[in-house]
Amino acid sequence: MNTNSIKQQSAAAKAGEQKKPRLAAVEYIRGIAMLGVVGIHVGSLYMENPAANIYLAATFEALTRFAVPIFFFISAFGLFYNLREPFSYGSFLRRRLGAVFVPYLFWSVFYVQHDARYFNVPVPTLSDFAHDLFFGTTKYHLYFLVILLWFYILMPLFIPIVKRIGTKTLTLLFAAQVAFDYFSSYSTSFGTFVWSMPDSFLKDCFVYRLNFWVLHYFFIFVLGGVMACHFDRLRPLLREKFALLTAFFCVGAAGMFAHFLWLVKITGYSPVSATNTAHQLSPVGIIYTAAASLFFFAFFSIQPYRAKLMNPIFSLCGRHSYFVYLAHPLLLEYIVAPGQLLTAANAIGVYCFTVATTLFFAIILRTVGKKIPLLNRLTIGSAQ
Repeated sequence: MNTNSIKQQSAAAKAGEQKKPRLAAVEYIRGIAMLGVVGIHVGSLYMENPAANIYLAATFEALTRFAVPIFFFISAFGLFYNLREPFSYGSFLRRRLGAVFVPYLFWSVFYVQHDARYFNVPVPTLSDFAHDLFFGTTKYHLYFLVILLWFYILMPLFIPIVKRIGTKTLTLLFAAQVAFDYFSSYSTSFGTFVWSMPDSFLKDCFVYRLNFWVLHYFFIFVLGGVMACHFDRLRPLLREKFALLTAFFCVGAAGMFAHFLWLVKITGYSPVSATNTAHQLSPVGIIYTAAASLFFFAFFSIQPYRAKLMNPIFSLCGRHSYFVYLAHPLLLEYIVAPGQLLTAANAIGVYCFTVATTLFFAIILRTVGKKIPLLNRLTIGSAQ
């Protein structure tokens, strides 16, 4: 064993984490999620076209809706899969802040400075920037990191919950999640109450609740932790119940697709309004997220059919998913001009070009970052 491996294992032990055999499925799912996130943002641009193909819009905006919450699922899985007692909260937090908060701060500053010049808007004051940083509004996609940071901060609360929760309680938690997210997303009385509050920090805590309230993704995070803690026992079930999990995933996907189309074709919603309604926090969206999490984990764990042929691609996407996620809005701003209407062919081309180009730059920067570790630490929170 080389010196670097010993140092890494020692650091992990100090943080209350242990290195178990690597699970490629986690990396592959991370790649799938990244592809979904890019799809959501390309879909948002495509829907600015009044003549957008509704089925392609539904593919971009509805079928990808598992992408953000599944990141929380695999994040929890990774945390609990490598967790061991005694848990050192201080060491754990220092490591995780380095992996998430440092890139969050770097990219927030970058986007604020870039957008001030690109969109010709004033650079926010220090207090305004701190406000945006707290609520995850420095750029439209960075709120994910804020929620993830809160999950890390609350890790001592989640450890006993995950370790003690049973099947019945987990089922009740799922029902509670559906009820809470429905209330938060669709309650007219709650929305009226929030917007009627006087302008204040407290009001912003409610207005931007989707950006940092971990309660919106409580169930999926716990599910990921439970899967990790009982993985050895659950692994055979993934193979045994794969057909059932596949059917569950197909039903969830069909539900999301149908919900989007129903809103547009039957109720008269615009595609944008349908997207803001048929999202991952809707009842169907939560079911779809759970189904996608279990299906993809089973699929990549048991490697059915000819899945292995795609492993190198999913591995590449997963390894560089963090950078692609953080950088792809920048590329979209340059290849899609303000006010430009995308055709269906344009949208598909923009999607493929965005994924391929950001992957290319991710590989280049990661290679350069091996010689200049600070570059990787700032952009992706890792020196490797």
